[in-house]
Amino acid sequence: MAAETKMPDWLEPMAATLTQERFSSDEWLFEQKFDGIRLLAYKRGDDVRLYSRNHLPQNLPPLAAAVMRLPVDEVILDGEVTWGASQGGYHVFDILWLNGHNVTSLPLEDRRALLKELPFTAPMQRVELLEDAEPWQRARQEGWEGVIAKRRGSPYEHRRSKHWLKMKCELSQELVVGGFTDPQGTRVGLGALLVGYHEGDDLVFAGKIGTGFDTKLLLDLRARLDRLEVPKPPFTRAVGLPRLRAHWVQPEIVVQVGFIEWTDNDKLRHPRLLNVRIDKSARDVVRERP
Repeated sequence: MAAETKMPDWLEPMAATLTQERFSSDEWLFEQKFDGIRLLAYKRGDDVRLYSRNHLPQNLPPLAAAVMRLPVDEVILDGEVTWGASQGGYHVFDILWLNGHNVTSLPLEDRRALLKELPFTAPMQRVELLEDAEPWQRARQEGWEGVIAKRRGSPYEHRRSKHWLKMKCELSQELVVGGFTDPQGTRVGLGALLVGYHEGDDLVFAGKIGTGFDTKLLLDLRARLDRLEVPKPPFTRAVGLPRLRAHWVQPEIVVQVGFIEWTDNDKLRHPRLLNVRIDKSARDVVRERP
């Protein structure tokens, strides 16, 4: 814990790195990802200031009053503000400063221990650890925005860091393979699948999928796709279709794809292959809409 002479007016907040992986490990701690506004709370004596992640002042009198009630002279807290009957509040997940000491270099577990000693009052609440074997499954079931994985023993870094990983809850969609790209570098089989869905008489291009494969699946899919190759794209509505190192196939193979959302251009954002479907006719695949 580094001693300081003066509490800083601003410390850059740590940001999580988006990952498409879904994992559990004793080397990581897992927390709920809240769908709100990142907020840092600064208390110095009788002065409380609240800032967004971009250092913009925030006016939240009930929260400022709760921070003022903390029995400490100086503190900087990091968390997320949400609104709503079931989830509203200031969800505090880290501490950067405490009574003259910069605590960002302490291991994550030690910072959590410091937080545990602070007597929070509403609307403040600590973010608890998730003990689920597969926390992202619980996140999907309960309608959370996602899960944050934090590496044990890691410091608080004032940047986007791979010590914090964010796993956003996924949507899932069946799609038809209409082509693929060649592998590059050390990759084998194929680079990415080019996928789409039926809309009336059209096969609409929805994007490309380059993650979610193991080596065996890459090779197996390439062998199947080579047997289905055709000279022209089967997509009849296709904005942004790759032309270099692309191959086209009869639209017969159906895959299940996980993704974060549809973009404004009707493409998949952060897609990954979940599995290959053998129980679904390609002609029945349409875009699923809420």
